[in-house]
Amino acid sequence: MKKVELLAPAGNMEMLKYAIMAGCDAVYLGGTNFGARAFSKNFNDEEIINAINYAHLYGVKVYVTVNTLIYDDEVNDFLNYVEFLHKNNVDAIIIQDFGMFDLIRKVFPNLELHCSTQMHIHNLDGTLLMEKLGAKRVVLARETSIDTIKLIKEKSDIELEIFVHGSLCVSYSGQCLMSSLIGGRSGNRGTCAGSCRLKYDILDEDNHKLNNGNYPLSMKDLNTIEYIGTLLDLGISSLKIEGRMKSPPYVYMVVSLYRQAIDSYYRDGLVKFNDNDLLKLRKIFNREYTKGFIFNELNNQVINQYTPNHRGVRIGTVIDYKNGIAKIRLSDTLTCGSGLRIKSLKKEVGVMVNEFYVNNKLVKEAYEGDIISIKVNDVVNSNDIVLITMDNGINKEIKSIIENNPRKVMINGRCILKIGNKIEFSLNDGINEVVVFGNIVNKAINKSISYEDIVSKLDRLGNSIYKYSNLDIVMDDNIFVNYSELNNLRQNAICKLNELRQYKINYRKDSYYIDVRDYPRERRSSILIDDKYKYDRVKDKYDIIYSEVMCDNTIRKVPRVIDGYNMKSYFLAGEIGALYKNKNIYTDFSLNVTNAYTVAFLHSLGADMVTLSYELNDIKIRELIDNYHRLFNCHPNVSVISSAYEEVMVSKFSLNKFYNKDKLYLRDMFGNKYLVRTKNGVMYIYNYKKRNNNSNKYYDMGVNEVRVNDDTN
Repeated sequence: MKKVELLAPAGNMEMLKYAIMAGCDAVYLGGTNFGARAFSKNFNDEEIINAINYAHLYGVKVYVTVNTLIYDDEVNDFLNYVEFLHKNNVDAIIIQDFGMFDLIRKVFPNLELHCSTQMHIHNLDGTLLMEKLGAKRVVLARETSIDTIKLIKEKSDIELEIFVHGSLCVSYSGQCLMSSLIGGRSGNRGTCAGSCRLKYDILDEDNHKLNNGNYPLSMKDLNTIEYIGTLLDLGISSLKIEGRMKSPPYVYMVVSLYRQAIDSYYRDGLVKFNDNDLLKLRKIFNREYTKGFIFNELNNQVINQYTPNHRGVRIGTVIDYKNGIAKIRLSDTLTCGSGLRIKSLKKEVGVMVNEFYVNNKLVKEAYEGDIISIKVNDVVNSNDIVLITMDNGINKEIKSIIENNPRKVMINGRCILKIGNKIEFSLNDGINEVVVFGNIVNKAINKSISYEDIVSKLDRLGNSIYKYSNLDIVMDDNIFVNYSELNNLRQNAICKLNELRQYKINYRKDSYYIDVRDYPRERRSSILIDDKYKYDRVKDKYDIIYSEVMCDNTIRKVPRVIDGYNMKSYFLAGEIGALYKNKNIYTDFSLNVTNAYTVAFLHSLGADMVTLSYELNDIKIRELIDNYHRLFNCHPNVSVISSAYEEVMVSKFSLNKFYNKDKLYLRDMFGNKYLVRTKNGVMYIYNYKKRNNNSNKYYDMGVNEVRVNDDTN
């Protein structure tokens, strides 16, 4: 059985080194452009080259995120960047944009492509389609259940990657527009403002507030370490840890934990890990934990509505406060340089512990039962809870482990010293082998070299990444060899082995091609309804009527989250799996179409009409259509939604089910109210303001169909 890959995040070079030292098999990172974590420090081009070279020495693969939506005027820069990655031996790229996926697989056929979770692939049809199109791996939506994953694994041969730990977005993977449409910062383009982590009141139809907590959309952190055995039994290819914007100690600790769990399961058939290490991880960062939708966690088990940030771990209690000095009785060890949060029912006070006292003596560390005195810049009270939010002791411990016990690559060495023959020295890492030769071995005239002397010279690997599993010496008696020659042989062999381990990807560049038809330029009007009783009211006003319910003379809009299809006629689909078996369908805005290449790609797969993304402004729409004409010398069949309360979020978590209300509202800090409804088991949140644009301007741009969404009554 092929062992699972443990995939770690790397927001910078330090984090990459921490991840590798902790035992990961692969890392994913982003450059300064085209990545979904624009606010992470990320890697410039030189740093990416260094990261790839460093990781490959340890046998660790590097995947680079280019998982944002691409506009037409960015395509050339995007393609040049991908070519740079390919030439510099990146193992794979992670991609969201369907058009760019098609472009890259054709232009760079030897470059491995992984389908980002933001492609929203959550069913068998979507997986099989991407497998058919040449993807190496699919990163499944985080909402995909264990039963669906099992089915996908049984019916497909493509590699599957799933998230097992870290931050969760409440919205279905790749389906959040809240940050973009409300705040102008697109999550699909790497600048998410974290709208789901903000405060909201939950109101019923009578404007009564229902919630006690202030953060009704803030998810707990995913933690599946106890269930790793179940995932390994499924044959998952890669287990992914979220965290490119976390700290290096966080990455080290979480990777170490999952390394322990994976290795113990393969070795003993049991998931084992150090409980104290899990506690350390909770101190570094946690929002409380959930096993997530993958294991069918219930509504009230996935949300932490009381805090969107690091919760911390209780470390003590305030017993007195006078004149800016708090006395705290500790229940755990505290190291100078740590961060605390003192919490009461009414407020929280953050404290950076730069110095503290025990029995009036300045100390650097205190222990369970000690009473410490620290300066606090705000009033706190007796019995207030003290939480540790940054443990400097753990940070120091991890740094010491890395410095004093770094990760080593195990090798076998063999040295043959026969009189009359050249010295032969070889190194083998299980995949690569190097052989170097020295001078001819002579019989000793005076003092001979001993077995122990040879071993001592060849065993000096301290400054390298290697450690011997076995060093075999085959030698004649009474021979003489210069010590310097043995040192040179060892150094040369290590250099050659390093070169082999920094392997090259077979770079290849081809031309782009695609077969698309020319559509006539038209001026169609359409409407989406969610109630069959609306049909009579609109049937004579629009050329096309889409309906979420069965109606005569309408085109069915199928759910955005769906297991499979059994449709015999045209339908409006919201995810890529619809195109696996079905032709002549219409695709909805949720496929996030932002460039001409994606329109052409969907047309080539059988999408008769393509709805453009809500995130495109008028300038970008015109650029897309003009670029389509230039590239393909024909006209696209595209639709734009001109009037709607936009779906800003779709989630497997349902506030409606939680509060047992068909209709709810979220009220933000500015008083704006967002309609919340649940349909087909999925929660939809609609924008507080209505999009209302003039249809004629879209027709003038070359848009064939302009739609009104009337689905929120």
